Amino acid sequence: MRTTLKIDPVSLGALATGRSGVIASLELSSDERAWIEAMGLSPGREVTVLRRGVLGGPLHVRLDTGAEFAVDAELARRVVLAGEAQ
Repeated sequence: MRTTLKIDPVSLGALATGRSGVIASLELSSDERAWIEAMGLSPGREVTVLRRGVLGGPLHVRLDTGAEFAVDAELARRVVLAGEAQ
């Protein structure tokens, strides 16, 4: 199955629950980048938002590898997606 993307960039933090996108870049400090890439969130990976924490809490995400974990909402706003998967 081939994923089609919209061209407009969007942040992981702005992605709606249940939607997916492909990571284009990480606008993070070197320490944050090292941590998030160790978790598997790196450019080229597809990520899906499964749930959002209440009151701006963390996002529960799933990678195309099947890995699931929580990402701080503020940090998620600095993960830039190439666009939203259709």
